[in-house]
Parts: sequence; C-alpha cells; structure tokens
Amino acid sequence: MNVLANTDSMSLDEFTLSVEGRVLRFVARGDWNLASIGKFHDRLESSLDGIDYDNVHYDFSDVGNMDTSGAYILAKAIRCSDDVCFPYQLTGNSRGQKVLMREAAEASMGRMPRETRQWYDTLVRVGESSERFFAEVYDTFAFLGHFMTVLFRQLLTPHTIRWKSVVAHIEDVGLNAAPIIMTLSFFIGAVIAYMGANLLASLGFQVFIVELIGISVLREFAVIITAILLAGRSDSAFTAQIGAMKMRQEIDAMQVIGLDPYETLVIPRAIACVISAPVLTFLAMISGIGGGLLVAWLGPTDISPILFFTRLQEIVGINHFWVGLSKAPVFALIIAIIGCRQGLAVTGSVESLGTRTTKSVVQAIFAVIAVDAIFAILFFEMGV
Repeated sequence: MNVLANTDSMSLDEFTLSVEGRVLRFVARGDWNLASIGKFHDRLESSLDGIDYDNVHYDFSDVGNMDTSGAYILAKAIRCSDDVCFPYQLTGNSRGQKVLMREAAEASMGRMPRETRQWYDTLVRVGESSERFFAEVYDTFAFLGHFMTVLFRQLLTPHTIRWKSVVAHIEDVGLNAAPIIMTLSFFIGAVIAYMGANLLASLGFQVFIVELIGISVLREFAVIITAILLAGRSDSAFTAQIGAMKMRQEIDAMQVIGLDPYETLVIPRAIACVISAPVLTFLAMISGIGGGLLVAWLGPTDISPILFFTRLQEIVGINHFWVGLSKAPVFALIIAIIGCRQGLAVTGSVESLGTRTTKSVVQAIFAVIAVDAIFAILFFEMGV
C-alpha cells in the first residue's frame, strides 16, 4: 500500500491500518463474524497497541458478513482519553452494519444504553426520511440532466445509437408485456361498466355508461395501468439488470475500454420504453373499451354493440384519445430514467440490489401518479 512518507501503515489480508496525521484509516475486508474473527483477533489488538492516533476512519467497502462480535472487535479501534472518546467515521457500510457499529462502539466506550424517546425518535426518523427524499430527488434530476445531454448528442448522430439493443428491449418491454396489459385493462373496463351500471340504473341514465367507459378508459385508466405495469415489470428489470452488472464490475470494465454506460445501457432502454408505451397504451384502450362493451351488452344495461359504438363516436371526442396517448411517452421516460438510475446506484452488496429495486418501483409509481395529477390540472385549465 502506497502511503505518504510521514504515514505509518500495516497491511494484512483481513485489514489494513494506516495513520495520516492523527487519523487511523481502518480498511476491513472479508467476513467479520464469530466464525472468522478468532483467526486475526490477536493480531489486530497487537497492531492497534503499536499505533498512536486519535480518530478512526472505517472503510467497509470490501466487508462481507458482519455480526455483533465482529462489530465489537472493530470498535476496539476507537480511542478514549480522560473520559472523552474520539469520533469515528464509517464509509462503504450498509445500514445494518452502521447500526451494529453504533451499538458496539457505545458498548466499548462504556456508555449506558440510550433511553427510548418516542416523540424525539419519531421526529428523527421523519427528518432522516425527508433528507433521503430530497437527496433522491436531487440525484434523479442530476441523472436526468446527464441523460438528456447524452440523448441530445446521440440524436444528432443517430448512427451512434445501439439500435439492435433498442429492438431487443422493445421486444421485452413492449411485445412481451402486451398480453398482461390487455388482460388487466379488459377487466378494468368491465369493472367500470359494472359500477357505472349500478349507479346510473338507479337514476335511469343507463345509456351514459358509454361516456363513462369511453372517457375514463381513454383519458386515464389505460395509460395509468400501462405505466404501473411497466414500472412493476420493466422498471424493476432495468434496476436488477444494471445493478447486477454493477456488482460484477462489468460497468467498470465497460468504462475501462471506453464505453459510456449511458450510451450503452440507459439510452437504449429509454428509447425502447418511449416507443413501446404508446403502443401498449393503445392496446390497453382497445381492451378496456372491449371489456366495458361486453358488460354493457350482456349486463343489466342491455346496450347493443351498434348503439355503444355509435354513441362512443358521437359523444366521446377524439381529444380524450389523444390526451391519454400523449401522456404515455412522458410516463415511459420517467420509468426508464428511475429504473436505470437506481441500477447504477447499486453498490457491491445483495442488500443494496434488493433495496434499489424496491425503490425504483415505488419511486416510478409515485412519480407517474404525481405527474398524471399535474397533467390532469394542466388539461383542465386548458379546457382539453
């Protein structure tokens, strides 16, 4: 390990100790649990006794499994003097490792267990959640800016776009998702028809079920169902695929040979989503109206298909169709950006992959519904 001339260092397979100034840099590797610490516990203690320092900077980037015993051994590096313990810092650690180290450090310092303060702890969790939320929003917008820069550059030179990858993703995102989207939209249209039939029958306005089905499916439900299914199906796949490549250091290898991960991984997926979403939304519209038509025909309203299509054509304007279809590319772009960003944010642990995959689906659905609400207000104010 290369260090400064005035820096003391000691490197073993399980850990590396180096001192810069009065700060000990403790790089841990491998598993730190009850089954493994016995092999190097004595060596670690003797190494720490021979080093003069105050603060500790832990680096857990290469740590595998860690339990309470391993955290307690690691916490022995924290120095205390005259009833004052010097601070320590953690990097590259997971949330579970952070909790273990905090408890082990407090135990090694001789501190009493913290008293539970219900309201205080609740406010702390709310504050931490708010901080994470704004950090995610900031990182997403930063990713969006980089993505738009790369996309604009590639659109100026279309031959640089990986069209084979785009076509492959269109098959996965669009063609393979069409059956499930059409099936769900069919049942959504049938449910709307049943609910509308019961409500309108009590008022004697059964014929208005055509407007209810047409406007709701064309304007909102078809595109929302498509976006939610894309978020749950394709968005999670994007995060898992890119995250697995990040864990296996394939993305690092791509950058070494001169490939841009945005051009190679993000742009093809985004283009595939933008192309597939309007087609899937159109299929969802047809299927949803078909489900509503079947219920209106065979259900209590007894509206024939001829009357249904005639009223649909005369009363339900084509603007409702274009309103629903215009939102599909925007939702698709949001879903692709969130899924790819979360995949690139995966670290080296399996826990990180699972967490990021969950976050990508939740954030994509939340963003789609929030943007849809903005669209609804905007179209209402425009009178569309």
